[in-house]
Amino acid sequence: MSATTFTQAELGALPEGRGGWQFLVARLLPVGLWFLANPWPAELWLMRVVWTLATAYSLFCWMSFFHETIHQTLCRDRKTNIILGRIVGTVVLTPYTVYRESHIRHHAYLNTPDDWELWPYSDPAASRLFRLVFAWCDLLCGFITAPYIYGRIFFQKDSPITSPALRTAIRQEYLLSGLFWGGTLALVAWFHAWQMFCLAWLVPHALAGILQTGRKFTEHLGMTSFDPLLGTRTVIGESGWTRFCTQVNFDLFVHGPHHRHPRLPHTALENKMHDYVAKNPGTHYPVFPTYRQAVRAMLPALFSNPGVGVNVGGVLPQHAAPEPVEGFVSDVCERRRRSPQAMVATTESP
Repeated sequence: MSATTFTQAELGALPEGRGGWQFLVARLLPVGLWFLANPWPAELWLMRVVWTLATAYSLFCWMSFFHETIHQTLCRDRKTNIILGRIVGTVVLTPYTVYRESHIRHHAYLNTPDDWELWPYSDPAASRLFRLVFAWCDLLCGFITAPYIYGRIFFQKDSPITSPALRTAIRQEYLLSGLFWGGTLALVAWFHAWQMFCLAWLVPHALAGILQTGRKFTEHLGMTSFDPLLGTRTVIGESGWTRFCTQVNFDLFVHGPHHRHPRLPHTALENKMHDYVAKNPGTHYPVFPTYRQAVRAMLPALFSNPGVGVNVGGVLPQHAAPEPVEGFVSDVCERRRRSPQAMVATTESP
């Protein structure tokens, strides 16, 4: 893995500092945790519901924060991205390096059998029944299944992570998570605070997992194409609410351009999608004006055949041994065109 994502010129194009909109909801997390642990103004079930939902959505936004650290687009300083990413990864039991290695391949091999992040939906060896059962476990218990899905890239015997340095870093990150949660649970047991722990952390975390898996499904489930713009659902909101939710999640809903250009600042994704639409008027891109419409387009796959790529009828023009990848590239399709083992032929204009 290349620890550095950007060239010096690309670093200069990144937004300076942290956007206020992006961190508006994320900043609610400590407030929500406090009021769930210390009910206020009183033990009113309605207030608890409100704070639970607010805390869950804040945790969901922190997952978008985590994603930005993986791409090293949260801020211009690479070390700061890594440190912040490792802190979040420690808490959610998904080490920074595991997430980054899996996510690099998710961009490089979108919807193919080599897309580790979309297992088992991208795995042709996974039966339809298994994917159906797992999809509902994934949706309802995402805070448990996500660490398992990401961890596979390290623990599987055919893991593409062969670098001793990377494997050592991942072991250390898992050890850090174990120490953190071992100490936290020991304190909870010591103070007999299990009810507080469940209400303040476990329930919001479980709800955030549902939101996170729901977003993953909406962006990917049922997509046959291996092209980044045609194989993902993109939401460019027309309403103020959709645009607000998009901004506080670092524009991840504008998913197609993000997949094609993983080193592009999130603030430029919407304009990039408009450029592709203008230059390719005959191409029907899966772009939706609301997240509700994107969810509606995804639901048939969730209920009948949760899969992507070959599992939903996609045909790989060529499937050779995967080309080794070490980091995110500026344009995924350009890398494929240059590769003699290119699996996907793309026609969209740059």
